[in-house]
Amino acid sequence: MKNYEGMFILKPDLDKTAIDKILGQIQENITKNKGAVAETKELGKSRLAYYLKKYKEGVYYLVNFSVMPDAVDGIKKNLALNESILRLMIVEL
Repeated sequence: MKNYEGMFILKPDLDKTAIDKILGQIQENITKNKGAVAETKELGKSRLAYYLKKYKEGVYYLVNFSVMPDAVDGIKKNLALNESILRLMIVEL
């Protein structure tokens, strides 16, 4: 297994329960692919350089996890379908 870092930008108008649900889906998606989440950090709300899906701000979350390399593409595709996630990026550490 390799270590990865995922950066997620969520819609700024979501309430706490919706954000917790999305973070739960992210963790569930990783564990479903036989991975393990090490840490989840909220980096706060920040102004975006340009509009993403008609939003000028976003709430940033950083998720550190480990998973097999062949599962990363499936995780990206599955999470890209979530409309509450404005943008996501997963990089290998």
